[in-house]
Amino acid sequence: MTDTGPADLPARPAAALPVWAPLRHRVFRALWVAQFVANIGTWAQLVAAQWLMGDLIQSGLAVALVQTAMTLPVFLLVVPAGALGDIVDRRVLLFSGQFVMALAAGCLAAFTALGTVSPGLLLGLTAALGVGQALSVPSFQAVQPELVGRRNIEAAALLNGANGNLARAVGPALGGLLIAAAGPEAAFALNAASFIGVLAVLAAWRREVAPLALGAERLFTAVRTGGRYVRHAPLLRAVLAQTALFMIFGSAVWALLPVVARGPLQLGVGGYGLLLGGAGVGAVLGALVVPMVRTRVGPGVVVAASTLAYAAAVLVTGATRAVPLVAVAMVVTGIGWVAVISTLDARAQVLLPDWPRARALAYYQLVVMGGQALGGVLWGAIAEWWGTITAFTVAAAGLAATVPVARRFLPLAAAAPDLTTVQHLPEPPEVSFPRAGRVLVTVEWRVPTERAPDFVDAMVPVGRARRRTGARLWGLFRDVEDPECFLEAFTVADWTEHLRQHLERGTAMDRDAEEGARRLIAPGTAPRVRHLLWAARTRKS
Repeated sequence: MTDTGPADLPARPAAALPVWAPLRHRVFRALWVAQFVANIGTWAQLVAAQWLMGDLIQSGLAVALVQTAMTLPVFLLVVPAGALGDIVDRRVLLFSGQFVMALAAGCLAAFTALGTVSPGLLLGLTAALGVGQALSVPSFQAVQPELVGRRNIEAAALLNGANGNLARAVGPALGGLLIAAAGPEAAFALNAASFIGVLAVLAAWRREVAPLALGAERLFTAVRTGGRYVRHAPLLRAVLAQTALFMIFGSAVWALLPVVARGPLQLGVGGYGLLLGGAGVGAVLGALVVPMVRTRVGPGVVVAASTLAYAAAVLVTGATRAVPLVAVAMVVTGIGWVAVISTLDARAQVLLPDWPRARALAYYQLVVMGGQALGGVLWGAIAEWWGTITAFTVAAAGLAATVPVARRFLPLAAAAPDLTTVQHLPEPPEVSFPRAGRVLVTVEWRVPTERAPDFVDAMVPVGRARRRTGARLWGLFRDVEDPECFLEAFTVADWTEHLRQHLERGTAMDRDAEEGARRLIAPGTAPRVRHLLWAARTRKS
């Protein structure tokens, strides 16, 4: 299977692109349809697993642990999986993850049908599904620009969000019907079969893998580089922090809804599935409305307003015993969920260049899944000890409190920076002796005294750029005997890593930051760069 490529669409402003524009690309369209089927199976599986756990052991904490078992492996493994996504062929990694999930679902169906499933085995095989998801998620996000182009990332994020949430409208109800008709093993078998389409699309996709001039990075180095990139990208850190706040408090609904359905609402598995279906319907409605609203008011307002609406729905869900009110609240929950998550997901993607995409997006998934895993334990424990009403009330209050905190301290960038890969640094010098060990780079700048304060401010984004692309330590120093002389110094792990800084990792934003500093130096001067290699002492034999 080959794709015509994202360049085939005519250029037009990003705001004018329709939400369905990514579906014009053949591989994205095929993968989107196949993923929809797989998502239906996943939601049917979740309903069946939570319901089966309730049959095996009467405990709200045990039911909530099903969600934790699905998300905790992602929390633990997604970062190295993301690093792998920047090292190996992402198509192969996606195929492997989907195959693991299909195998785990098939085993769970077999054990349940044989009557040998136990709470521990249910949690273990659910965790195996989480392992497959950990392998898949970062690479799935990272291939989106390849499939649709950077201009369509926000539309693709909305479509993928609508995909999962439309499946949320169908999967739980279908899962409930299967459980009522043939038992939970039927829902598990459906989930195993639902991966066939995704595996077929991935097997047929002829993805072009560009050769790496400097070779593939080692796994540990890639993990460390991804963490350093996230640490020194303040716009991305704001997205991650907002996501963490929302996920921890917002996960209460998904962890405790089966407890509320079984207990206070006195619903069977079909009624529980219909409540989840209401959330899915709301999510689809949200996917239709969010693009128009976000274009007019910006991502920050969308996230704040949607979080408050979600908090109100959480409170109603936990406090009322009227099924119609809970059903309406679940529709609002779906709208708020897709509005917040799709907006934050799109922000994360447009704030990343190509080279660290999978490993940095792994940190986003780490926050998403980690928030759900920790939230599942937290809200399950609160419900067990103090009751479900208390758990829902605390969660709603926490959600409402995050809005002013995020607006004040974690604002979202309204526009994405230009992260096109450019080679703006000069070619590094040839090295005529062994290159083992650390690299020290110094840059001498001459700046008129009256421009010194502005220069120091201008060097802040330059320092961030150096550290994002590989520098371990970075500092700017001023000569006490020559106040117009500033010395920038930073270290890099080795010479190959420094070559990656020069040849593979620069962006237009980094270039603009350095040009801003250059405009402040003394006329007729240029920065003087020196490269120094670690002079290791040779041990005598």
